[in-house]
Amino acid sequence: MIDRFQYHRAVERASAMLREAGLAITPAERERFEVADFGLNELEKTGLQIITYVNTDRCCAKEIIMTPGQTCPEHQHPTIGGVSGKEETFRCRWGTVYLYVPGLPFSPASCVPPAGSEPYYTVYREICLKPGDQYTLVPDTLHWFQAGPEGAIVSEFSTRSTDEADVFTDPRIKRAPEVA
Repeated sequence: MIDRFQYHRAVERASAMLREAGLAITPAERERFEVADFGLNELEKTGLQIITYVNTDRCCAKEIIMTPGQTCPEHQHPTIGGVSGKEETFRCRWGTVYLYVPGLPFSPASCVPPAGSEPYYTVYREICLKPGDQYTLVPDTLHWFQAGPEGAIVSEFSTRSTDEADVFTDPRIKRAPEVA
């Protein structure tokens, strides 16, 4: 859980990063920022700042803003009741993001999981995305990602987003953000 001060500080920082990258957002979009610490209360290490532009029954578009070294924990978007999990494409817009998926590990890895959470990270095939690079994840793919030293802005294009159904490797994770 984060408090109002942490929430506003995260929104200010993410907004500044978007401005620096030349990406405009409207005042209404700024009001809709999601600041997710995944219930771990370590936003600087494990967390995301997200603006969802659209999320319909067919498609979703988001902007994911990550501060330097910030990590989205390992998870997958599962198939539920015969409905395929989310297919998503990450397109790096600014900075560098390292995406980890199943496969042969990259050695040496560019990133390490946040301290204290190492047992909950199990996939290590590294995909480095710089501005203009993109990668598509098929449904049910276990993955995690981490911003490089300057942070990252990633556009996510996907099928319908049902974040509440995401399955995290770490049982401590709470996907729904809580702001006190």
